[in-house]
Amino acid sequence: MGHIRIVNDPIEMIPLLVCFNKDKFKEIYELLNKNWMTEEELCTLAESACVAECITILKKGNLIEEQWRMPQPGKKPTREFRTTYSKFRANFQCNMTDLGDILHIAISTDEGLRNIVEQIEGEIRNGNTSINDLARKFGVSPIFIRGLAKRIPELDVKGQGMVLLDRSE
Repeated sequence: MGHIRIVNDPIEMIPLLVCFNKDKFKEIYELLNKNWMTEEELCTLAESACVAECITILKKGNLIEEQWRMPQPGKKPTREFRTTYSKFRANFQCNMTDLGDILHIAISTDEGLRNIVEQIEGEIRNGNTSINDLARKFGVSPIFIRGLAKRIPELDVKGQGMVLLDRSE
């Protein structure tokens, strides 16, 4: 290893902050920092209810890599993961309002965020996927909407729009 994670967009800080702000996620990250591990192996060493969500957040932040583990004869191959970076560098500038939104999204336990996310999910299901339109509708910045997509496992950004992810993967 020894790769450096260079963050040029402040939104990319959200998966990092989420991961290191939750003890269970940090524990999973540390396990993956030492070895290649499957989701099943992680579930035996860490709180199994957190593993899938943590892996999703780490993938969104491009903080882990994955490969197929060769199975024993007659078994199916499984995906295994490990951390990608051992160092970090930030190279961005943003206004304080956007920074405040990013920090709030990343570390908040505010139930108000859950309510906005549910409303956004409803809008996306009804066909309103534009980040700018969603930001106007909810009276927040486009950075706020993009930030939610980095925190919430079911949401993601595709181009200038939002999408709901299929969690059955």
